[in-house]
Amino acid sequence: MGVARGVTAAIILILMGQQAVAAELAQSASVPQAGAAATKWPNPWQVRLRALGVITEDSGYVNAVPGSGLSYSNTVTPELDISYYFTDNIATELILGTTYANIEGQGAIGALGNVGKVWLLPPTLTLQYHFTNFGAFKPYVGAGVNYTIFYNQHAGSADALKVNNTFGTALQVGFDYMVDQHWGVNFDVKKLFLKPDFDVTVDGAKQTGKAELDPWLIGAGVTYRF
Repeated sequence: MGVARGVTAAIILILMGQQAVAAELAQSASVPQAGAAATKWPNPWQVRLRALGVITEDSGYVNAVPGSGLSYSNTVTPELDISYYFTDNIATELILGTTYANIEGQGAIGALGNVGKVWLLPPTLTLQYHFTNFGAFKPYVGAGVNYTIFYNQHAGSADALKVNNTFGTALQVGFDYMVDQHWGVNFDVKKLFLKPDFDVTVDGAKQTGKAELDPWLIGAGVTYRF
């Protein structure tokens, strides 16, 4: 149900963003221009560098083991994002970063301890709406899609472990506070709906399951608008 709500919210926000883009472009086209005196759009490109805290939800299970559970380590990692503004209000953002997760057995499989460790690369593309009537304070909301790649996977107490790459959805809220025309500070919170399937082998027995990570990504850093 959480994934369904996330997908529904992402679709609604994306559709709202698309309608806003169309409305703003139509309004811009209808405003008469005064030749050389016409207002020029600012540079549409922006980058941010953040320190990002990755806080997972400790949930998941092995399909054939009733009462099994999973937990994952929380991490801090650098994150780079690149934004392109279609208008002053509508932008798209590509979020890039990588981190790792230690996977621990819980409940009926708690005796396994550390099942393994995986690295993940979760590039995320969001469509955002930026509010521009608060001066230097520029809040925004966004929604989008995510594709997470799991790599450098190592088994711990398990004989073998493979977490499968998967798509997910993302919701986002944050703000920039612009110090001048180019530089600002940023605070951003994202929720990823991420539930990859996995294959694991323990004592020669192959099992499948689902890792319900659903992480919160909480970041703070600097903004540069070209």
